Amino acid sequence: CLYGLEPVFEPDQQAGSDALEQFIDVGCPYCAETILVRLDLSAGSQSYVEDCQVCCQPIQMLIRVAEDGGLESVAAEHMYR
Repeated sequence: CLYGLEPVFEPDQQAGSDALEQFIDVGCPYCAETILVRLDLSAGSQSYVEDCQVCCQPIQMLIRVAEDGGLESVAAEHMYR
């Protein structure tokens, strides 16, 4: 890390199934725009809230990680108040 800058993500690079981080496109359940989301597979299956980068609405992200550590499924759902 030089001068405190974050590593550059190259969209043309494919992460392997054993990668601990993956970048995927998901559709926002509110505005239907496609947003790029970074997934941390090292934590296993998880659920968390991430704001849409376009409309700022809270999205419930549901991540399922397979036993071998690979990404099994991703769901982006409305947050109910």
